[in-house]
Amino acid sequence: MVGEEGAFVLGWDEVLTEEELSMALKVLCMSEEEFKEYKEQDGWEDDSEEEESSTLSNEALSRLKTPCKKLLYDSVLLTLESYGTDLKAEQDLLNNKEAYEKLSRREQQALHVRYGQKRILHQLLELVQ
Repeated sequence: MVGEEGAFVLGWDEVLTEEELSMALKVLCMSEEEFKEYKEQDGWEDDSEEEESSTLSNEALSRLKTPCKKLLYDSVLLTLESYGTDLKAEQDLLNNKEAYEKLSRREQQALHVRYGQKRILHQLLELVQ
């Protein structure tokens, strides 16, 4: 369901791997009985019309059912915990010209990437609260 990387790709305005995330949320939020029934329906493609009409834009994410929102929220928190620093620390470093200039070019680029990733994750937290 998730692909080789085992991760979902989020952008500023929508989920870029929306089919995978939609399916994962659907399955992970099912009860055991619902999952057995769904699995026995000879294929996972029966819901293609429903999935096509519901893109996972930021607006759609904020309207997810509570169990899906909780799952996403908890997943984002775990992802944020895997970073060595928080969003504020990255922002402080970006704003501290002297400290920033001491970083190598590669470290500066990594800082920008981490900062962008964390901002997207924090935006997602707000959407699913």
